[in-house]
Amino acid sequence: MGSKWRKAKVALGLNLCVYVPGTIDDALPESDAAGRFSDYTTVFPVTGNSDSNPSMPTTPIPSSSGLRLSKASSRSSSKKTCAICLGSMKPGHGHALFTAECSHAFHFHCIASNVKHGNQVCPVCRAKWKEIPFQGPSSDPIHRSARINSLDWPHVDTWMTLLRRLPPLHMDSHRQITSLFHNSEPNVFNDDEPLEPQPELLKSSLENNHSKTVEMKTYPEFSVVPRSASHENFTALIHLKAPLTSSMQNSSLPISHQTSRAPVDIVTVLDVSGSMAGTKLALLKRAMGFVIQNLGPFDRLSVVAFSSTARRLFHLRRMSDSGRQQALQAVNSLISSGGTNIAEGLRKGAKVMEERRKKNPVCSIILLSDGHDTYTVTGPGGANPRPDYRSLLPSSFHGGIGCQIPVHAFGFGTDHDATSMHSISETSGGTFSFIEADSVIQDAFAQCIGGLLSVVVQELSVGIECVHPGVHMSSIKAGSYKGRMSSDKRVGSIEVGDLYADEERDFLVSVNVPAGDAGEKTALLKVGCVYRDPLLKEKVNLEGQEVIIQRPEHVNNECVVSIDVDRQRNRLQSADAMAEARGLAERGDLGGAVAILESRRRILSESVAARAGDQLCIALDAELKEMQERMANRHVYEASGRAYVLSGLSSHSWQRATARGDSTESASVLHAYQTPSMVDMLNRSQTMPLLGPSPPHPIRPPKPR
Repeated sequence: MGSKWRKAKVALGLNLCVYVPGTIDDALPESDAAGRFSDYTTVFPVTGNSDSNPSMPTTPIPSSSGLRLSKASSRSSSKKTCAICLGSMKPGHGHALFTAECSHAFHFHCIASNVKHGNQVCPVCRAKWKEIPFQGPSSDPIHRSARINSLDWPHVDTWMTLLRRLPPLHMDSHRQITSLFHNSEPNVFNDDEPLEPQPELLKSSLENNHSKTVEMKTYPEFSVVPRSASHENFTALIHLKAPLTSSMQNSSLPISHQTSRAPVDIVTVLDVSGSMAGTKLALLKRAMGFVIQNLGPFDRLSVVAFSSTARRLFHLRRMSDSGRQQALQAVNSLISSGGTNIAEGLRKGAKVMEERRKKNPVCSIILLSDGHDTYTVTGPGGANPRPDYRSLLPSSFHGGIGCQIPVHAFGFGTDHDATSMHSISETSGGTFSFIEADSVIQDAFAQCIGGLLSVVVQELSVGIECVHPGVHMSSIKAGSYKGRMSSDKRVGSIEVGDLYADEERDFLVSVNVPAGDAGEKTALLKVGCVYRDPLLKEKVNLEGQEVIIQRPEHVNNECVVSIDVDRQRNRLQSADAMAEARGLAERGDLGGAVAILESRRRILSESVAARAGDQLCIALDAELKEMQERMANRHVYEASGRAYVLSGLSSHSWQRATARGDSTESASVLHAYQTPSMVDMLNRSQTMPLLGPSPPHPIRPPKPR
């Protein structure tokens, strides 16, 4: 391969790099190609060798003691397997192959996706490459006529397009990037860019657009109960569904640029320690580029990077054209080195949020790390065997309806501290996602911001009141949401907080049903809710609905349980089994953990909802089975089982979609809580040009009702 490559260069007299379109449709007109190259050279420039441009920031090669290779890297020594996607590299499978100067081979589309972000080192041996492939379209008829097939590639009409290497950034841009790291930080982060007023809209137009309110329904466990019968733990379901505004439903604009949504403040706290070197950092830069490009001009972003210490790369600023340019340059300048100080990164991210002068209606911190905190974090009581991240979060982060700043944590790879990352997200009211495969980091971020860019309900609180004088509540099952009951158990509430467009919440309330009532029906509960519209900035009150059951003297047929109630009971009981199994696994009893999951699967299969073919029950069974497999032994559990279980618990407890490992068999459960805006952003991520191959899992619509 090396000699033929050199001959091709000499024959054409160019300093070349290569593009292999997967299909003829991948080729674009020259005007489109030029525009896309212009965008992406800013985000991820491909530089020459370091000797010719020593001032450009590059990702250093850490020492062997500081580098932790992923499973993909450890298995890349075999030329039969691509070190990036772990797929087969046998000739005849329809994929072009690339062999580097160091003799390591990869699928062409995999390595091209990697190096186009400026990464010039081999993912396997860390050798510095002088010649790199670059994936990019061209319509040059002369270049499109060149075909190179030095590795006996199959004849699938895969054309090789030869392009000039892209130039580095201008010196002015480099100076701007450098200044981001060497200028001193202010003591107080009150330098956030002022909010830009959104275009003036008639209030009547906004009210018309937001005329839809939260949908609320209630379901009793049994609709008919004999008058003489009594129940001690009768279950009622409260179902809530956020509105999908007309602009989100009909507008051809991407959700990030719609003016009829609440603008957001986002702080990303990114791990750039030595273990992030190479492919991981390149993919993180790519994912951040996607986030930046999909934020609207009224949204604000700040980036904090941490390794042994933490630094705010730029102040919280609007993602206008100039704001995006600065953000992209700052992200592109990231280098990896040092240890992992999650605590300092989190502290600085919280400081940016707490000290801002102005606040957008929606705000969140996105935290990503691939390792364990190598610095001691202690709580108020002194030394602590595990980091106490709760003490680092301001009171406004500590969950509940007053929590306006959730931390959505992403555990990257198999070496991260899933327990601590889950604790951070749980404390703040955010979600924990497990990014098992490096290639899906962008999709994980896309799903998260797809939700954040569609918040239509804030500070939602549900009120519950017993109607019949003989009824009282015994429990409120709300997952991680705070449920409260009065001392006489006659009044209760659930603090829900924010809802994304079309997002659903389900809560179960257990009550007693008294006997001996002379009426034909009994009103058990009255349920209402109040919330704030983030755009209109007004409180909305929904009138209470009553949970009513019929009370005939005799019931001829056997009472059938509500499938809606049974479905949610299965979800909560499955989540309880997951938590119990995790507790046993942490204590070393993997056999007992697997047995609990197996028992839950058996009970689940016998439920009314499962026998009716309910899709959520099918997904829960697949998830429980996946957890059993990830608890097969201690090594598997430590590598992925713990993180998979914790991301599942986070998803079910908040009833919100999270990234869930890399499994195809349990893929259906990943979509149980997805909203239309999440699906839209995921589709944008997976179809965005020049960002490499799509992940293996198809996008599914939100769960059926």
